[in-house]
Amino acid sequence: MIALVGALARPELRDLLASDARPAESLRGKLTDGARAGIAADGWPRWEAGSGQVETYETAMTAELARYAAAFGLETVEIDGRQVLGVGQGDDTGPWDGKLAVAIAAHLLRLPADVSPDIVRKRLPMIGMIAASRIRAEEEAARLPKIAGEGPDSVHVDAVTEPYAEFFSVDHLILRHQLHDGGWSDPLLRAVFMSGDAAVVLPWDPVRDRVMLIDQMRAGAVARGDGAAWLYEAVAGRVDAGETPETAALREAVEEAGLTIDRLIEGPHHYPSPGAVAEYLYLYVGIADLPDGSDGIGGLASEAEDIRSHLMPRAELTRMALAGQIRNGPLLSLALWLELSAPRILAELGQG
Repeated sequence: MIALVGALARPELRDLLASDARPAESLRGKLTDGARAGIAADGWPRWEAGSGQVETYETAMTAELARYAAAFGLETVEIDGRQVLGVGQGDDTGPWDGKLAVAIAAHLLRLPADVSPDIVRKRLPMIGMIAASRIRAEEEAARLPKIAGEGPDSVHVDAVTEPYAEFFSVDHLILRHQLHDGGWSDPLLRAVFMSGDAAVVLPWDPVRDRVMLIDQMRAGAVARGDGAAWLYEAVAGRVDAGETPETAALREAVEEAGLTIDRLIEGPHHYPSPGAVAEYLYLYVGIADLPDGSDGIGGLASEAEDIRSHLMPRAELTRMALAGQIRNGPLLSLALWLELSAPRILAELGQG
């Protein structure tokens, strides 16, 4: 029998992976630094012998638990003569996000059985991003006004497969939806590009009234046959699992432009192409100090980023946007939104 501890002993994961597990004798010791258990492969808590009691549940190895443990590279360890699962070398403190961990586990169990654990483990960061994006979508939808006729049972997803999965993936959905006349559609096959959500921030210095743009080579433009594959953009990046869009925006500003943002102002969050892409963009204007010489070369070498930043008067960005010279959608949205919103923002900042 295997003793489940920590996150695996919590009902959120236990019911999904080993529903027949039963309470067992506690172990003497404690678990530390496991805030990302079930979220990152290296996030499982450390075991410390000594005082304290650690709750355990015992179970035989189920097929679901075996697949899950293999995906995370999680192995049993012997503690006081018992085989214990749920212990690792994590170093993340803070609250455990059980909702995200369960969403990741459910995603893993839906993958085809012949996908190797090594491949799944390599994709865990992206799987976590996609799982987190689904949680945000559910929470945010509850706060949005509904379009007439829309309801919780307006769409039925009959099947989901994942024919392509590397860093990003493609989902094939077979779905049916309510028609505007009250009937139901025939089953529809839809292929959707899955990439998780992203945060986009346009740095703006309201004192100098200038912005910072970046440029980098974009594979989408190359694949389309575009002879101008370097595009002006705002700073942007994926929202990691367990991270908020705001935190991602601040982090990306440092990574891509070496820039500290003083304040984020929410812009027009949106789906850029919801007919075939599940990506959702969180757009911000970032209040920053942009003196001469604050532009340069940035990006992370570990992600093969080659990014150049540019300082530009806000009026010039607006001119380029209206002239059709800004071809990156999120930057175009932020440029036009900021042109309309600048007086209000300046008044809020006490600079109007």
